[in-house]
Amino acid sequence: MKKINLSIDGMTCSACSNGLEKYLNKQNGIFNATVNLVMANATIEYDEKILNQEKIEKFVKDAGFKSLGEFKEIKIEKKGKKERITFIFFTILAILLMYISMGFMINLKPIPYLDPHANTTNYIIILFVLTICFLIYGFDILKNGYKNLIHKTPNMDTLVSIGVVASFLYSIYNMYLIFAGNHNQVTNLYFESVAIVIYFIKLGRYIDGISKDKTKEAIQKLVTITPNKAVLKVNGMEKVVTLDEIKKGDIVVSKAGEKIAVDGEIITGKTHLDESFITGESKPVSKEIGDKVIAGSMNYDGYIEYKAEKIGKESTISEIVRLVIEASNTKAPIARIADKVSGYFVPSVIAIAIITFLGYLIIGQGLETAITSFVTVLVVACPCSLGLATPLAIVVSEGLCASNGILVKKSEILENAQKVNTIVFDKTGTLTYGRLKIAEILNYSDMDDKEILQLAGSIESKSIHPISKAFTDYIEQNNIQMLKVDEFENVSGYGIKAGIENERYILGNAKILEKYKIENKHLEEEKSLSENGNSIIYVVKDKEIIALIGVNDIVRENAKEVISILNKNKIETIMLTGDNKKTAEKIAKDIGITKVISNVIPSEKANTIKNLKHEKRYVMMCGDGINDSPALASSDIGVSVNSGTDIAMDSSDVILTKNDLESILNLIKISKKTIRNIKQNLFWAFFYNILMIPIAIGLLKPIGISINPMIASLAMVLSSITVILNALKLKKLY
Repeated sequence: MKKINLSIDGMTCSACSNGLEKYLNKQNGIFNATVNLVMANATIEYDEKILNQEKIEKFVKDAGFKSLGEFKEIKIEKKGKKERITFIFFTILAILLMYISMGFMINLKPIPYLDPHANTTNYIIILFVLTICFLIYGFDILKNGYKNLIHKTPNMDTLVSIGVVASFLYSIYNMYLIFAGNHNQVTNLYFESVAIVIYFIKLGRYIDGISKDKTKEAIQKLVTITPNKAVLKVNGMEKVVTLDEIKKGDIVVSKAGEKIAVDGEIITGKTHLDESFITGESKPVSKEIGDKVIAGSMNYDGYIEYKAEKIGKESTISEIVRLVIEASNTKAPIARIADKVSGYFVPSVIAIAIITFLGYLIIGQGLETAITSFVTVLVVACPCSLGLATPLAIVVSEGLCASNGILVKKSEILENAQKVNTIVFDKTGTLTYGRLKIAEILNYSDMDDKEILQLAGSIESKSIHPISKAFTDYIEQNNIQMLKVDEFENVSGYGIKAGIENERYILGNAKILEKYKIENKHLEEEKSLSENGNSIIYVVKDKEIIALIGVNDIVRENAKEVISILNKNKIETIMLTGDNKKTAEKIAKDIGITKVISNVIPSEKANTIKNLKHEKRYVMMCGDGINDSPALASSDIGVSVNSGTDIAMDSSDVILTKNDLESILNLIKISKKTIRNIKQNLFWAFFYNILMIPIAIGLLKPIGISINPMIASLAMVLSSITVILNALKLKKLY
């Protein structure tokens, strides 16, 4: 199976995207196709033995659209001057058409030589010409509608197209009768209905296009946030280059007031960087040698040189854009339900319209009434608002999440986060900052403490576990020379193994002693260190314990407040850690977590998550390390802090770029409001159709309530505008 992401041209509304998606999913060799109207792209999973890009692009063309090749960037097509002028021009024509055709109904003075009774021929010709102009203006609607009808995937455009063409042909027939001498048929012309229906649909799409572009602006800002040029240091000289010229390993210079050009690591200097665009943190962050820098960050006050590490598509910015686009390209279950309902709804409306048409003929109401009612039913039932209800709310929410430091990989997370009733937290690096410090050392060897910490620090420097930072910081702060380490091995969930000067060492928790059958004579000392909130590292040389090191962590500033809010909302919180029981329980007690599962290896973490799910719980796991990856993947929703390892972030569904646990509360809050908003949108869309279809059929004529195609098209647009405005309310969450 292969996946391709194509940029699609020609989609103007949800009817287009839904029609293309249905058509692609019907084709042999395509496993799954998801079309995104907002991003104007289609993600297609296909069998490469049957299809290739050329064949897939032909499917797109057959459906009435155009492939622009592989999707590369987000384009915000602001309503240009030409489009605005065109829209204004047709607005004037629409007003003129309404005045000519209906002005006499409200006693307005007719335009000279265009009186429907005194100058019938002129009147008919001008209406006909203006209507042809509107048919050309709305040709994309007619083309899309009939293509989808041919492909057996009728949509909103199909309803409008059938109604418009039926009304136009009926008016042409009556125009022939008038020219044949039957001037009484002048009241049976519906050219203005054809034109105004098209105009109102175009009006709705114009407004929809503006709102659609607004939902992409936050993402587009990320794309353009990096500078156009950078300064490289080559052989001691500074050289100005474009970003495309930078290669991995190049030394890049950044001075106060300049932006960081690419992701990298500082090798010279120190400064403060503004990373608020990615982390949401308004305060400048202090950076020095060894710290990572992110492209787009603003250098406040220092001179630094940094080594380029991630360029182009590998950069943090590109990764965020990719994640947001991929999330937009997935569909929440509630969206699939709406699509399914829409699939049945459109054929049902066509059937109702045909029955209405035949019904009026059977009861002797005449062809005029039958066609008018037929067209009105088709237009009024056009469920454009139904097509907008879910995707617009989802995209607005995804943009809201991204701007608040929450990267959601799949849109279904926005629907499911509000279901969470159990959150499992890793300890180190998640509930704590992971900024550990060496608090105490119990030395059982003939080496001094400095030597013990030198060899332990040299070995730990090869590890990516947060606890290793305490040792490397100690070595740097005390100017201790690193020893040469060989045969390094990470023993996942237990600790690490390595060799120094032909001696074999093991560092890890108490479980590593059990794994390698090493006798532990220091349980009391471990207990004492643990009671003081230390994580315990055993240092073993040739199966003999030579030291016990206590390392302290710092609990995140708002961890206690977040846990308290979760508990108040009846969401159970659990600490799941590989650390010892005493240390874990002390930290858990301090922040308000009552259930602690400690001394677990990665597979046990994953099994714990699975057991909780078997209890019919909806589980969110929040972690940051390699040992959390299985648990993140096993949970209903895996959440990784941005400071975590790449593998942890790859295994998660959500990444918290602010490294702030409060983002979990925000995610749940956004999820709840998103689902509420979607339900409101769907209610109004269905309520509107349920209410208006009986009126369009004419069931309320006995009590004086009826509508014509023009009023029906206006009502349809107002319904869509209501849904758009309701979805945009989500932006006011913060």
